[in-house]
Amino acid sequence: MSFVLVVFVHPAVRRSRLNRSLRDAVRDLEGVRVHDLYETYPDFFIDVAAEQAVLREAGALVVQHPIYWYSCPALLKEWFDLVWQQGFAFGPGERALAGKPWVSAVSTGSQPGAYHPEGLHRFTLEEILRPFEATARLCGMTWQDPFVTHDAVGVSAEVVREIGQAYRRRLEALRDALKGP
Repeated sequence: MSFVLVVFVHPAVRRSRLNRSLRDAVRDLEGVRVHDLYETYPDFFIDVAAEQAVLREAGALVVQHPIYWYSCPALLKEWFDLVWQQGFAFGPGERALAGKPWVSAVSTGSQPGAYHPEGLHRFTLEEILRPFEATARLCGMTWQDPFVTHDAVGVSAEVVREIGQAYRRRLEALRDALKGP
């Protein structure tokens, strides 16, 4: 059985109550592998061949990160740039990711209303995530509805626990879908 690969990317995980809790909520799930890029590559020297091998084996991809400046943390961008090469992820050649589901699991520091044409950020979160969706589609992947948590700093411990349970259920469903009927 293939597995769900959670690519966890947070440069300050010790200070991140929410993302750390979400990661921990799924870390022990059978059929789910959590891959912490900052733990693996603190120097940003990414082993491209190893990363491509893991991506080939995975049946589904979850990319978990905070929204930083309307995008992702630097190491995730570096990972995409180096690992998702033409001939591996898209274009003529292997297309190793084609057909695999992609879930973006993102957190924001703002309330949901801030992501609105009249809100603080002036764009919806769907618009901000569009480059990730475009990447998934270019690679022939199946873009799934994102798992979004707003107000990452302000949520209570009880709500963090509930969000962790919801995240676990979402990944269990994704894992179970890989098994087929």
